[in-house]
Amino acid sequence: MPGNPQPILVTGATGKSGRRVVARLRARGIPARAASRTGEHPFDWTDPGTWDAALDGVRALYLVQPNGSRLVRPFLDSAVRHGVRRIVLASGRGLDDPDYIQGSGGFRDAALDSEVAVRDSGLEWTISRPGWFAQTFTEGIYAGAVRAGELRLPAGDGAAGFLDADDVAAVVVTALTEDGHTGQTYELSGPNAVTLTEVAATLSEATGRTIRYVPLSRREYVAELVKQGVPATDAEALANVAESLRLAKDAHVSDGVQRALGRPPRTFAEAIQGVHPSRRDDGVAADPAHVHAPPALRVRHACRAVGG
Repeated sequence: MPGNPQPILVTGATGKSGRRVVARLRARGIPARAASRTGEHPFDWTDPGTWDAALDGVRALYLVQPNGSRLVRPFLDSAVRHGVRRIVLASGRGLDDPDYIQGSGGFRDAALDSEVAVRDSGLEWTISRPGWFAQTFTEGIYAGAVRAGELRLPAGDGAAGFLDADDVAAVVVTALTEDGHTGQTYELSGPNAVTLTEVAATLSEATGRTIRYVPLSRREYVAELVKQGVPATDAEALANVAESLRLAKDAHVSDGVQRALGRPPRTFAEAIQGVHPSRRDDGVAADPAHVHAPPALRVRHACRAVGG
């Protein structure tokens, strides 16, 4: 599809992966339609009236699904009617494990349904399943904690294969613009599992500030969140997300980046090199207690719909 003048639609275009996908496409001279509720091209999952304008003239799309909803199937019907030929779906790691995050059944079921819908769509499809983003600590929901100098989580000594959001975008753009990726599901991770103690040390070196990881018990963590004004039910849900770290549910290394790009993924240190904690993508100040889960499994208050 290189050189195709038709635009590529990118939903969730203000998110971590979405805005990087837009930038990479435009750097290649490929027109990208950046669609989101607050972006260049108005698009709202809950308003089907915005769908036709977003899909008009589009040949390929990067689909960042809304968490816990079942809107992907009707949207794909619209995409097929508009002549879309290729799709890359942003999904999430952990979907094959019903115990990946406690209480995530609704999110998991909806995400699995989206994957089935994409596979059954008749389109040239690729599924991206990224894990935890390294940039969660520098431009996302952990940035406030890094600025405060403490990562306070009930994660024990668990580890995760934190992934560079730029690697995610590179995989997505490759699948959107090059042949050979149809029918592939890419599980994406960094090259090795990193503990939060190691994360804090790497962030300290990168920022020139002392940043500590403070392991909390689940009870302590929930109590701190409630004290900050988070409803108890949401605090418990956030503790469930952190539990996946404590249990090292995301510590295994996947080969998706290598298979898609022909090179290994960037390390956590490489991913955060030269960057500093900032505000969240949507301009909302980050809460240091909030945690990042894979796209399909995020809980309310944890973060906004993916851009990754």
